[in-house]
Amino acid sequence: MKSYLTRMKPTRLLLVGYAGYVLIGWVLLCLPVCHRDGTGNALDHLFTATSAVSTTGLATVSVPSVYSFWGELLILIMIQFGGIGYMTLGSFVLLARKQDLPAEREEVARVAFSLPEGFRPTEFLRNVILFTAAFETLGAIALYQSFRSAGVENPAWMAIFHAVSAFCTAGFSLFPTSLEQFAGDFWVTTTIALLSLMGAIGFLVLSDFFWTFTGLRKRRTLTTRIVLHATLWILLSGWVVMFLIEPTYANLPAEQRILSAGFQTMTTLTTVGFNTTDISALSPGTTLLMLLLMIIGSSPSGTGGGLKTTSVSAAFATVSSTVRARSQVTFWGCRVPDHRLSHAFASVVFYIAVFFVGCLLLLLVQPEPFEDVLFETASALGTVGLTRGLTPNLTPLGKCFIIVLMFIGRLGPITFGLALFSGKSSLPRKDDLAV
Repeated sequence: MKSYLTRMKPTRLLLVGYAGYVLIGWVLLCLPVCHRDGTGNALDHLFTATSAVSTTGLATVSVPSVYSFWGELLILIMIQFGGIGYMTLGSFVLLARKQDLPAEREEVARVAFSLPEGFRPTEFLRNVILFTAAFETLGAIALYQSFRSAGVENPAWMAIFHAVSAFCTAGFSLFPTSLEQFAGDFWVTTTIALLSLMGAIGFLVLSDFFWTFTGLRKRRTLTTRIVLHATLWILLSGWVVMFLIEPTYANLPAEQRILSAGFQTMTTLTTVGFNTTDISALSPGTTLLMLLLMIIGSSPSGTGGGLKTTSVSAAFATVSSTVRARSQVTFWGCRVPDHRLSHAFASVVFYIAVFFVGCLLLLLVQPEPFEDVLFETASALGTVGLTRGLTPNLTPLGKCFIIVLMFIGRLGPITFGLALFSGKSSLPRKDDLAV
């Protein structure tokens, strides 16, 4: 068995690995010790396990009502394993014992985190664990202070759970209405926002900044610059538009209106999926804006989902070069290799194809309005976790479709396609997946 796994393509090994996480989590989540007196069946538990490993946050049952402390702890472990990536923890243990990583582990790490040339998997994996531990610890401390001041029951556990859920962009909450009760709480929403942004911009960017700061690198990579610029401008643009067009925020005090619009834009783009506003009450214009942000998503090598800012940036750069009759696509004077543009184009096409097929299948089995089904599909494939109220009303077949979409979203549609259809000779180049 081990020999077979070592011969398996990295993309296919990722598929099998995440499927294994889901199945183990599902079996454990079905144990009576994980339940309270709430409802829930085997399909609901499979849905929750897939949502946790894919760091989506959609749930067909109320997590705090159905699952006991042990069930919540298991969900948190699945979120953590899904967020930091397949094989990461095991690889870190080997590195901590001063053992070299096997070649297949390094190759899986390159594919899982979309590492471009110049990033050594061994150093990068150490950073993944260290950054995760640091940000989640600091976030839990900050949230503990806020939750305790707000009179939240069991603030330590709630702080730990939400810090991990935020950094892994999972969006699972132990509050019945996500974070709606903290809509006007600056410290809670800001802490969650910072954790989500750190997870969404990716370990590649965080590592790049760390190595530049410590003098190990002379300058930040082009990928880092693209990620930061794209994230900043998309976030600010969405924030301003949502602030201006959403009637739900019109009667709020100016400070809370700014906070709510900014938080909801952030939670959609980073695919963390928390909400401080009732999503089903948002206007059609805001719903369309959020749909676009969910499709764009976070950045490569991070804990978020979506199409990725680098792929979208490459697509826009290609369009810009075409309309200007330029023969080459460039960013800040740097030419983008053709193979990376091809991979970005394939990612966009494959993502949109999976999105529309998923939406069509869901429309066939769900009687809800078209916009709700469209929103649910984008949320599942982008591993966002926001819903307009459709998730609890999913039919058994609808649940199965969403489970598949969440799983594909965690792998990335193009990686999922490579795992299923590509031969050994058609593995992507090491720097292809950075775009």
